[in-house]
Amino acid sequence: MKKLWKSPTAIGAALVCASFAFTTIGCKTDVKDTPDDNGTAMVDSSAGEGKLMSIGGGLFSIPSPIQTSLLIEKSGAEYDKNLLNDVGNMNNYATSFQKAINLGIYGADVGYVTIYDQSQDALKYMTAIRRLSDDLGISGAFDQATIERFERNFGVRDSMLNLVSVAYRNSDAFLKDNDRLNIGALILAGGWLETVYFSTMIAQKGADQELINRIGEQKYTLENIVKMLKPYAGEPEYEALLNDFIDLAYDFDAVSVEYTYVKPTTDVASKTTTINSTSNVVITPAHLKTISSKVQAIRNKLIGAKS
Repeated sequence: MKKLWKSPTAIGAALVCASFAFTTIGCKTDVKDTPDDNGTAMVDSSAGEGKLMSIGGGLFSIPSPIQTSLLIEKSGAEYDKNLLNDVGNMNNYATSFQKAINLGIYGADVGYVTIYDQSQDALKYMTAIRRLSDDLGISGAFDQATIERFERNFGVRDSMLNLVSVAYRNSDAFLKDNDRLNIGALILAGGWLETVYFSTMIAQKGADQELINRIGEQKYTLENIVKMLKPYAGEPEYEALLNDFIDLAYDFDAVSVEYTYVKPTTDVASKTTTINSTSNVVITPAHLKTISSKVQAIRNKLIGAKS
């Protein structure tokens, strides 16, 4: 295997802000109780911070699959179905590795289509996720009841986004409780890669600076993903993915990110946490093009698309 890429730690002691790269820096994160279609109060954290996952003694951020999609929508980019991994491709996924990595990719796709109120497409991707989850033995988070609730909430974006986030959290909890961390690592890696793919494809068309900054910030998340996958490098499919991510990390080395941590503030009354940290990202058009090309090549290999 190639020598593992190393770079300076960017996020400070004990990963104080481990969800940094998947959280909108300097924005408000609303955490509020949102009733679902049955009137049950549910916590909605879809627009905010990631969760922490422990693998091999390390902490890694578990992003909601819709966080970057929200930023993409904010950039003014129009809905582009061609960016998605076609649901028909799931018939080509035979190994647990292929199914898990593409479950993560489809999870990000669900977030993207839901943000743009594409209800019919969202249902197709939720159904694909359920099928892959069944194949992997982790179907509890995407059962028929979840699909039916999704259908009942067509056209109500906030409720649909909430259901996506709840299903994602349930899946994460199941994987940790049942010692399926290798599958969880692949789902996380696939979801991360797909959102970076969305971002780079759109950024090259002239997206605003906030989205480009988000891409640059991913150099540190990628460092964590490399560490997360390292324990499974003895298996050929994992090793190939790890080496691809290491190559990508070298490209990200050209990106300069200055991160200033400021303690977040919480308004208990409104249940709102404001993330006050800031970052300054420098990424040239040439480096953005290089990163975009590498991300697309890795993603095409994983979904079985022609480069």
